[in-house]
Amino acid sequence: MAKKAAEANLIVRREETAAMRSQANTAKLLQDNPTLMRLRELEVLEKIAATAKLNIVLGDKGLTDRVVNVLL
Repeated sequence: MAKKAAEANLIVRREETAAMRSQANTAKLLQDNPTLMRLRELEVLEKIAATAKLNIVLGDKGLTDRVVNVLL
């Protein structure tokens, strides 16, 4: 029983490590490419608007930044 629990714990830890590595790689890509970061911001706004049943109209960059700051 203890051996099975240890094996299960090892699998969980490996999955957690893989997930953290994936997040770190994603963060590095977003840091190195502002266009990808901007796309990610717009995807998040899209999800918020869809779940909250909001209509968000974006204009210039200043307006977008203000909307993002209000939502955060």
